[in-house]
This record gives sequence, C-alpha cells and structure tokens, in this order.
Amino acid sequence: MIINLDIIRFREAINTLLSVVDKKNTRPILGYIHFSASSSKLILTATDLEVSAKIILDADVQGEGSFCVNGKNLFDIVRELPNQNLVLSVNDKTNTLNLNCALIEYSLLILGPDDFPKIDFQSSLPTFEINSAKLRELISKTSHAISNDETRIYLNGIFLQEVNSRLRAVATDGHRLSLYEMDFDDKQKIDALINGVIIPKKGVYELKRMAETDLSSIKIALDESFLLLNSSENYFLSIRLISREYPKYQAVIPSRTSFKLITDKNLLFNAVKRIKIMANEKSNGVRIKISSKELVITANHPSLGNAQEKMDVNYDGKEMVIGFNAKYLMETLSALDEGEVSFELNNELSPVIVKSDQHPNYLGIVMPLKL
Repeated sequence: MIINLDIIRFREAINTLLSVVDKKNTRPILGYIHFSASSSKLILTATDLEVSAKIILDADVQGEGSFCVNGKNLFDIVRELPNQNLVLSVNDKTNTLNLNCALIEYSLLILGPDDFPKIDFQSSLPTFEINSAKLRELISKTSHAISNDETRIYLNGIFLQEVNSRLRAVATDGHRLSLYEMDFDDKQKIDALINGVIIPKKGVYELKRMAETDLSSIKIALDESFLLLNSSENYFLSIRLISREYPKYQAVIPSRTSFKLITDKNLLFNAVKRIKIMANEKSNGVRIKISSKELVITANHPSLGNAQEKMDVNYDGKEMVIGFNAKYLMETLSALDEGEVSFELNNELSPVIVKSDQHPNYLGIVMPLKL
C-alpha cells in the first residue's frame, strides 16, 4: 500500500487527533492513531474511549489496508518535515510504515488494526445543525465556569438543555455560574435535550476545536450516552456524555434583586487585576465597597502589604462591602465584550448577577466570598 498526500493537511489532522489520543496509557493501543486507506481516501481515527475523532483526507492511494501507528511519535516527525509531497508506504513483512518526504526517510513500527476499538461515528438518530460561530460563542461564554473537582463529576462539563424552544448551556463549579441561550437553526425537537445532557470538559474542548475549523455549521445527533458531531462530512467526533443528573442550578439564580450597579467592563477588569496582586494566593480574595457613585477595591496580603483602587460607577443603592474571588470575577468579565456591564444583587451574601446589554442571551453568577 502506497499513499501520496498533502503534508500540510496531514500535519493538521495528526495535530487535531493528538489531543484525543489517550495520554494516560490506560491501554497502549489508545496511544495510537488508526489508519484506513482505500480508493482516494485516507481515514484517521483516534480515541481514549471517552472522546473519539475521525478525519477523512483526500489522497492518492495504491492498494488498500489498515494499521495503527504511535500518534505522538508520528506527529513529532511530521511537524519537522518540509512542506513537500509526502509518501507513506507499508511493508507488511517488517510491519513498518515508511515515510518519504524530499530526501528524508523514516521507518516506524506499526500494529495491526484488530486491537483498536471499533468506534461508531454514524447515527440513525435525528440531527440538528448549529452555526459554528454561534457554537463558539456558546462555549466561550460558559466553559470558564466548568468545575475541575473530580469528586463532583456532574459539574465537570457543560449542561445542554432545550428550554422554551431554545438551546441553553450552563456551567458551574459552585462558586460561579455561566448561562447562555441561543435559538436553534432549525425547529426540530430533540428528545434527549428535554431533560438535558452533560458534555465532559475534554469533549467541550474538542467541540470548540471543531467549531474553530468549520466556517459554516455542524450537524449534531445525540442520545442519553453519546454526542455525535459531523463537520463537512470529513471531520467527526463522538463524545461520551456524563451520565449523572445535573444539579438544580435555577435555585442559585435570584428571582428578583434590589440593587443594580453599572460600570465599564474593561475598567473594572483591569482594576481587579491590579488589586489581585496583593490578594492572598489561596483565596484570591478582594473586597469591593459599593457606595453612591463609587466603588473601592481593596486587598490585604499578610506578608506583602495592601492595595486600593477607586473608580466611578452608576449606583444609588445602599452601601455594601462584598468579598469576591478575584480570579472568578475576572473570568466572568472576560466572557463579555467591551462596554458596560451590570451587577444585580440584594445584599453582601447573596449571589451577584452579571449581565451585559451587548449579550442579552448571557447571564453570569458570582458567589460572594467571606473574607
């Protein structure tokens, strides 16, 4: 079997698949990429059994067959090769894959395809399409709030649910929450979204990569176990969903608030960033004093010193002093574009709602921090 193909597209494909390849080596074969060649197509597949990816490349193929090659080793080689024609050839007698590019030659040991997991990327389930730009927006507005606490696996992803004929995405780690809604590009009902599904963090990352490479829309099918994605019929993902019940996040969102503060997003972000330097490394805690027309941010480090910054705001409510984790506050603000942001609250201990007129479909929650 001999395969001639464009090295630039091949390099991009291997790089994409490498993020899926199992890094923990739970099974040696999961560190390999599966090759399948026939006619004018080369099909590359990688999996860690939770997230799987398949990329189909155009190629000049003589003969046909399949094999597995170590993913990291292969990428280390192809990223150093010049942008010239690449020829892959398989020697069945020595079980090797030969790479020829210009005057450069490599010979890599390969494994047979039998031990590689069988992955199903096709589905007879109903599909719906999401515009890639909208999908990128949904992920960028919510993914920062995904929890890293592996003891609460149900928080280790984004919760997708159909609410009032709209697609809602929610992420929370118990300290902050991000919620974003968007319209479906079509009105087809997806039964699995009525109760919602949880996409794991790694799956969210791969979904973002797909949305960044696709300039149009992505086809999606899902059931209670898997999310299947198809980009332009040449890039496929299969993501195992987290089979847990998502917490009742609605209970965290105040039904009504008494006070509202409006300020410039960039001014507040930069002020918090500066004052955070003097915050305790463990809590990242800063104090924000809100009074009529003014906001004062302070931090006190027991062994370094303290810092303070004042800024003008639009606020006429009662005076309050609220503690925040500066990192959480900054990440919430980072999800928003330039312009004014509003903080809606009731008291020093209640959840604070963060909104922006530029993003009417977004709602953020930051929990106060006791300092």
